[in-house]
Amino acid sequence: MLPIAVGRWFAGLACVVLASCSNGTPVGNPPTALASDQTLRFPIQHDLSTLDPAMIDSESEADIGQNLFDGLLKFDGNLNVVPDIATSLPSISADGLTYTFKLRPDVTFSNGDPVTSSDVLYSWNRAAAMQGPFATNLSAISGYGKVAANQASGAALEALLEKADPAVTMSGLSAGDDHTVVVELDGAAGWFTSAIAQPSVAAMVLDQKVVKSDFDTWWKKPATSVGTGAFKLAAHVQDQSYDFAAVGNWWGRPKPTLKTIHVDVVPDAEAAMTKYQQGAYDLYGYAAYAPPSADMAKIPATQKPQLLLSVKNKTYWASFNLVADAKRPAGGPFTLDGGKPSHDLRLAFAISIDRIKLAKDLCSDVTCVPATGGLIPKGLLGYLGDGSDPLAAFDPVRARSLLLAADPTGANSNGLVYTYDPENPFNEPAAKFVQAQWLANLGVTVKLQTVPHTRFITERLNGMYVLSRDGWAAGYNHPQDWFDNLWGQVAGCPDTNCTTGYDTRAYDQLLAKADAEPVPAAIPDYKTLNRQLIDDVAYIPLFYAVDAFLFKPYVLGAGSNNMFDYYWNQIQITSH
Repeated sequence: MLPIAVGRWFAGLACVVLASCSNGTPVGNPPTALASDQTLRFPIQHDLSTLDPAMIDSESEADIGQNLFDGLLKFDGNLNVVPDIATSLPSISADGLTYTFKLRPDVTFSNGDPVTSSDVLYSWNRAAAMQGPFATNLSAISGYGKVAANQASGAALEALLEKADPAVTMSGLSAGDDHTVVVELDGAAGWFTSAIAQPSVAAMVLDQKVVKSDFDTWWKKPATSVGTGAFKLAAHVQDQSYDFAAVGNWWGRPKPTLKTIHVDVVPDAEAAMTKYQQGAYDLYGYAAYAPPSADMAKIPATQKPQLLLSVKNKTYWASFNLVADAKRPAGGPFTLDGGKPSHDLRLAFAISIDRIKLAKDLCSDVTCVPATGGLIPKGLLGYLGDGSDPLAAFDPVRARSLLLAADPTGANSNGLVYTYDPENPFNEPAAKFVQAQWLANLGVTVKLQTVPHTRFITERLNGMYVLSRDGWAAGYNHPQDWFDNLWGQVAGCPDTNCTTGYDTRAYDQLLAKADAEPVPAAIPDYKTLNRQLIDDVAYIPLFYAVDAFLFKPYVLGAGSNNMFDYYWNQIQITSH
């Protein structure tokens, strides 16, 4: 574990992770004295929109849902893909097209129902048909496209699933027997096991007998919120609280020490911080609810707060519009067909930003760090290495020289507008920072424009902005999740559904090769894809997100890695 400077008032308290970070002894080594009350209490900022794995979208939903549901595979604490409900990793045919999973015979749902292959088929077909935010995790399976195009929902969809109608049944999904699942892919996909291991979402296994009784809202009620996880929903008061209880005789390991999880909905971060300081909460920062940095600085030393800082799966950058045609009307001076002047102009805008100052001004070097190692953050597959991205180098002298050569009259850099949505708290201060940097280091005035989030996403993907905020949060630890979704033909470039319009023949060919390869062979190719984007100056790197996690000294086993907070069955409350 390598330290990152976090300010004098955090000295000695922080743990910054490459893959995982915990605040104490893991469950395998029990402490000498456990508290009699094994209840963990923490706040979340908003009530959850859903706990249905087919529809889960937010990080807070996923961090809670991962304790209620399991899939065939999962990521361990170091983000390696390992078996979960499956007895082992799948056997894969020589051509990479057929995956065979064997299910553990001892796995049961929280209501006691045994898990069978028919539950897997039902859950995956349902998720593909419902087309939730992470349905494409299943897109490699033969027949996915047809199921994704179906128009049925609710009771009508359940009726089709009940009779295994071909309209909602992926042809590549079958059951060899009650404990064998066979998956046929349209093409080799080395990323497939990573995608179905993503916690909480589309590949989680549901109890068909329970879900079909209340297709849309089964997850809301304790009696029908049934999963295979170590915990189950016990109570929910809308916009106030959740309670979760450990599942008796849970099939997995380690068995949970915690008996109850109490979660308060506290929209005001200051109020949540006050309650944490007063002892109402055992930890603060779980489920993507970050403690305020300014308030952490004010914590008295006598309270001896504990702090974990975990580099996450999120990178922020700024994007250019790289294609100008009728389908991408923004135009602008940064297009790929502009040749060397356009390339050098993009490079000037990239290297004129001081990222060390950015991290200090934006987040006090706590909740973000400069993005200097490529698009993918440190700790995830595909990271290029510290300081390896030349687009992140701060060189204002060279930037001004490039600008003068590429735009000697200033006509091309006149009247530029940087567009962002104010929903994310990082976006506005980051926009004002880059605006100030471009003025100070290039002498270029860039106007700022705010657009509501939904409209911003639609317009940005359709080439309406010359300069705009951009970023990505990976769902699973595989570079395919980045490079398929953001650039090239798979992402819909250059015409629609693509932030920049970036698409080259070399990119598409190498991406197809990398996507088909197993991880060891694919990683060098994905890194080459990142370097192609660097060579073409397709983005302006800004920063990687860091999650801050406060916990009381008596809470052991709590922590986080790049992708998710640790499971509740790994946490213990010691005597205090």
